[in-house]
Amino acid sequence: MIKFSCEKAILLSGISTASITVATKSTIPVLEGLLLEADENLKISGYNLKTGIRTSVEADIHEKGSIVLNARLLIDIVRKMPDDIITVSADSNYMVRLVCGMSSFEIIGTPADDYPELPMVDLQKSLTIPEGTLKSIISETIFAVSDNEIKPIHTGSLFEVEDGYLTVVSLDGFRLALRREKLEESELTDTSFVVPGSALSEVQKIVTDSDDPVKITLGTRHILFNIGNTELISRRLEGEFLDYKKAIQIESKYSIQAERKSLIESVERVSLIINEKVKSPIRCRFEENLLKIQTISTLGKASDECKVIGDGENLEIGFNNRYVLETLKATPADTVILKLNSANNPCLILPSDGSDKFLYMILPVRIKSETDY
Repeated sequence: MIKFSCEKAILLSGISTASITVATKSTIPVLEGLLLEADENLKISGYNLKTGIRTSVEADIHEKGSIVLNARLLIDIVRKMPDDIITVSADSNYMVRLVCGMSSFEIIGTPADDYPELPMVDLQKSLTIPEGTLKSIISETIFAVSDNEIKPIHTGSLFEVEDGYLTVVSLDGFRLALRREKLEESELTDTSFVVPGSALSEVQKIVTDSDDPVKITLGTRHILFNIGNTELISRRLEGEFLDYKKAIQIESKYSIQAERKSLIESVERVSLIINEKVKSPIRCRFEENLLKIQTISTLGKASDECKVIGDGENLEIGFNNRYVLETLKATPADTVILKLNSANNPCLILPSDGSDKFLYMILPVRIKSETDY
């Protein structure tokens, strides 16, 4: 029915990659499994009805066929087997035998016919981007993807191709993250689409820091990521994404230059008396070449100072500490410019070199006057 042999490390890598999209608990038991197809090579697929991964690995195919095996059990078995060649075979009763050296297992498989087909992407136009670049774009924007299903379109990131550049935007109603990169190769022009954040999280796990190309193909209802020997297929999100260009106000009254590392350290220190049960905003006062940060909660009071360049004329503005930290940690620059207008306007974080490579926006929160404490 199926029989193949494969190096343990290669097989483990393949099943680990494909299992990223496997449902851990499903009302459809077969979705908790991996589809193994032995033909010219070994194809391994995982699918949760929203996102699917299919990867190919080198294997010696002794008998062509296909079988579905429980993903968790298969990974556990392969991981514990000796570092040698693993032979997998299944009979007509779907009894699967895994042998490696002196170790052997027999487990029950499921017919491949019971496994749902991964969606077909009606191949249209595509763009190509280096793996490392895509990895950085995702890691620097995905934190701002909304988890609120009331507006599903914002549970994904907007991919916008315009004038030879790719712009990726994520937002959740409290902050906005934008990354822009020049494309070396793209059949797509003046188009936009939204990729689910869950799919981008899975892409992030697959891509490396290399310059190897990732091909992103846009279909009518789905999107396909080709990453080496692996394909990730996801549905597109439909709806009207926020017009982010109108939401961003670049003109500002105050422009403050700061070292990202120093900002993070100061915010982390005052955040020690803030937790999920004791939520309190941080109060930021921008003085001449100095940022004073303070917070007061039922646990106590904390304050810190951070040297900056610029005068905020004692502007006081409040922020959610977690939003500030997540944004600053994602920002791909050592030195940034903070653009501010008033206590009621968002803060923009921009590159200090004047480029448009990234832009972050954080909405303020109301803070009490000091006499209210």
